[in-house]
Amino acid sequence: MVAIVYSEIFLKHLTGRGHAERPDRVRFCVKALQSAPFAAQLVWLPPREATIEELSWIHRPDYIREVAALCAQGGGRLDEDTPVSADSYDVALLAAGAWLVGVDQVVDQGISTFALARPPGHHARPADGMGFCIFSNAALAAHYAARVKGLERVAVFDWDVHHGNGTQEILETDPRFAYCSMHQSPCYPGTGMVEQTGRYHNVLNIPLPPGRTGLDYCEAFDRQVAPFLKNFDPQLLIISAGFDANRADPLASMALTPMDYRDLTIRCLALQPALMVGLEGGYDLAATSQSVLQVTEALL
Repeated sequence: MVAIVYSEIFLKHLTGRGHAERPDRVRFCVKALQSAPFAAQLVWLPPREATIEELSWIHRPDYIREVAALCAQGGGRLDEDTPVSADSYDVALLAAGAWLVGVDQVVDQGISTFALARPPGHHARPADGMGFCIFSNAALAAHYAARVKGLERVAVFDWDVHHGNGTQEILETDPRFAYCSMHQSPCYPGTGMVEQTGRYHNVLNIPLPPGRTGLDYCEAFDRQVAPFLKNFDPQLLIISAGFDANRADPLASMALTPMDYRDLTIRCLALQPALMVGLEGGYDLAATSQSVLQVTEALL
């Protein structure tokens, strides 16, 4: 059994005509999962809103108020890439909370969970939204696991094609957390250098040149990611699952296939028997939905 955390409310975050981060991203994923041969083994759970107190663990209160006010006025832009609509604040609270519901399932029930939520979060910094991201979902999930569930070691593995600068910034100064990212370089947002290792040597960045394949990713995982995570010995492993390293994705230049994400998931399961997986990027609808399908089947 795998839990899927989803709500149609995620469709109400409107980014405008032609924007890559659009409602169809999750709509296509839901359709693929509901028609999958293993659909009967999926348990669909509703998300809850993250509270303002919870968001304040990782974001400045004035930034949270800024997002709320901008959406209350009908919407606008957090930066040139990150439009918000009237409902986006409420949707972002629900997206962040979906990851927390996932933590509950993994920690309390031992059930692998996929938070099929949008907007994504790994670029959101303590006082800024950027790169399509409003609140830092993965970093909040890590803090929740430590503060509420009492875990002493929580790791985030980010395989999105872009470096999760926001997640790293929030987690790197706390020894309870480890962050590892495999990402294309050079690429947006221009962070994630090898030299960035965190205050407690709790950060591992693996920048990869364009054109790398699933074989390259798996070799890097075996050589660098697995030893890093084994050394940290997390009690919970959170996956920032972006699917924009797919060959078909329009926003990057990697050469992965949906099956490659299955292989990465299997490697993560060898380190932790139950995983908390949350959606980040991925902008080709077919490639993203098929990748979600492969990851979910691997979780089963």
